[in-house]
Amino acid sequence: MFSFNMFDHPIPRVFQNRFSTQYRCFSVSMLAGPNDRSDVEKGGKIIMPPSALDQLSRLNITYPMLFKLTNKNSDRVTHCGVLEFVADEGICYLPHWMMQNLLLEEGGLVQVESVNLQVATYSKFQPQSPDFLDITNPKAVLENALRNFACLTTGDVIAINYNEKIYELRVMETKPDRAVSIIECDMNVDFDAPLGYKEPERQAQHEESAEGEAEHSGYTGELGFRAFSGSGNRLDGKKKGVEPSPSPVRPGDIKRGIPNYEFKLGKITFIRNSRPLVKKVEEVSVS
Repeated sequence: MFSFNMFDHPIPRVFQNRFSTQYRCFSVSMLAGPNDRSDVEKGGKIIMPPSALDQLSRLNITYPMLFKLTNKNSDRVTHCGVLEFVADEGICYLPHWMMQNLLLEEGGLVQVESVNLQVATYSKFQPQSPDFLDITNPKAVLENALRNFACLTTGDVIAINYNEKIYELRVMETKPDRAVSIIECDMNVDFDAPLGYKEPERQAQHEESAEGEAEHSGYTGELGFRAFSGSGNRLDGKKKGVEPSPSPVRPGDIKRGIPNYEFKLGKITFIRNSRPLVKKVEEVSVS
């Protein structure tokens, strides 16, 4: 009888639930040549080496792939997705705004871990410049820009490109968690007042009303009020025997805002300022 102890040595754990490794990180501008991907700057995804894809395919992870990036020197954390696996081994490429949030320099070490995030239901942003108010429909612009993002982290300052201009927005709040996934979600978006924005000062109402009354009184004093000062024509084409001669009314006689206390229900009174017509007396000559 021969006995074989096939399990004397510990079996390595091939299937793990989480991907975790360290990379040297560089900004996308360092990715030159045929792999030039300047569009990475317009979103929240990174470029990783092909070996990462090989390891991830062997792990029991959920899709889409989301990652937690940590700078252990500054305890800064953010979250991102992955765009492609074409980087050189041991290197990953990040958008410039993401490196600023993590306080990373070119060639710094970053810890990359796979994570599962809840789907976003609400997010609040604060533009970092009042220039963001010049956009006609900011929600539509933000919705279009977030299509290049996979997740959001509270406290991050993201950068979006619109009309060849970069706008920075701070993520003030996200629900239901501080880090959320925004892939195929129905998310409500809200904005805070831009950083450095000042509301325009409004003049007092009494000053505006006083100026309006002064202008109106001056106009009335110069021209006077003349009711029905135009001329009229008869339908049969004949000329009227007496031309209207309305009398001008002094500005002091005009009273505004005084109700008619003698008003009776069912009775309408028309007030006209005009002189009584003078009847012409024809002289009869006696022959």
